Amino acid sequence: MASIYKRKQDKNIKRTCWYIGYTDHNGKRKTSKGFSDKKETERLAAKLEHDVMLRKKGIIDPEQEKQAEKRNASLVEHLEAFEKSLSKTTIQHIERTMCRVRRIINDARMKTPADINVESVESVLQKMLENDEIGHKTYNHYVQSMQQFCSWMVPERMYQNPLVGMNKLNTEIDIRHKRRALTLEEFQKLIKSARTSGIDIQCYSGEQRARIYIISYMTGLRRKEIASLTPRSFNLTATPPTVTVEAACSKHRRKDVLPLHHELVVLLKEWLTGDPNEPLFPKLAKRRTWLMVKLDLKRAGIPYETDEGIADFHAAGRHTHITELLRNGTSLPEAMRLARHSDVKMTMRYTHIGINDQHRAVQNLPWECPGSASETSNGHCRSQDDTNEANSLNDETPVTDRGYQELSSSDSECQKWRIGGSNP
Repeated sequence: MASIYKRKQDKNIKRTCWYIGYTDHNGKRKTSKGFSDKKETERLAAKLEHDVMLRKKGIIDPEQEKQAEKRNASLVEHLEAFEKSLSKTTIQHIERTMCRVRRIINDARMKTPADINVESVESVLQKMLENDEIGHKTYNHYVQSMQQFCSWMVPERMYQNPLVGMNKLNTEIDIRHKRRALTLEEFQKLIKSARTSGIDIQCYSGEQRARIYIISYMTGLRRKEIASLTPRSFNLTATPPTVTVEAACSKHRRKDVLPLHHELVVLLKEWLTGDPNEPLFPKLAKRRTWLMVKLDLKRAGIPYETDEGIADFHAAGRHTHITELLRNGTSLPEAMRLARHSDVKMTMRYTHIGINDQHRAVQNLPWECPGSASETSNGHCRSQDDTNEANSLNDETPVTDRGYQELSSSDSECQKWRIGGSNP
């Protein structure tokens, strides 16, 4: 039975709220705040008692009630819970994801989960495209973040993800940051330029920059992955020698073990002389590595940007690494594994095969005509004896204006055969 009462401190004060004490369907004592009007509070108490009775009889499902409350809750509460669920990812990923989701929710004026729909999200993103705030690739990142948020909401906070199947844009027609791979000659000039510069860039000497470039090119590691490397990351005595990138530093959050080039192993034996636990290149993750490469390329007389794209740190190292793997006979599945891509399409984006590479590939096609390198006009091979006979006839026998060899009268039968043979 529900009871109505006022708290002791409110008994002698007018217009204070009444409170309701009742027992729920699980037998637990509950307290609910009523109204300042006693009769209205009594009606609420009667409703609470009636709902308890319905729950006991199974007419009302308590779990569905909880879900309904969550679905009707403000998106602000859901966003706070969603941000906590991302705690196992990197800080940068959390910040970017939450920034994108909040931007769409605020611009679309969404209040509850029921307000989320494809039309509202597309409207916000299309406006950002029109204002040139984002490109196609960033557009897709916003869609991905919203889909991740809605997938997390299902099934406790939403019945289904309303953004499933939302169309993304073609990034190939709106490339904002096109990169190009360096040729081997250009990369060697980059190394020489860094070592002979005699100046520090981004707090790194020329020799340090050269080492960073070499490791990036020889391993294909990303900037932050290189920044995480310590002498302990390398096992130079293993067969084969390897470098390990811990899951916390890898882009796809998995521990990676990669083989090392034998020439790099020789260099590393000279370089790995410091504290085994200290990073080889401190604070590299926060440095403007693109500026390092740009200045060293300029000194070497190599353009930083061409029609093919820019040659920043990621391009000079990782793009060149993957491209050279394929140029030198590595199969596409092997290159994909070394690049640590989950899709071969991503590997192809890092592959810069130009017309010269295609020309060399065509020239490598095996071809040998059976019996001779000579061919007849209709594409059939002919023997060397046939060729010699034809040459002999051309040298000794005049050709008439009728298109066949003029033979002696003693060979009239043969002449008729040749005439007939020339016009089958």
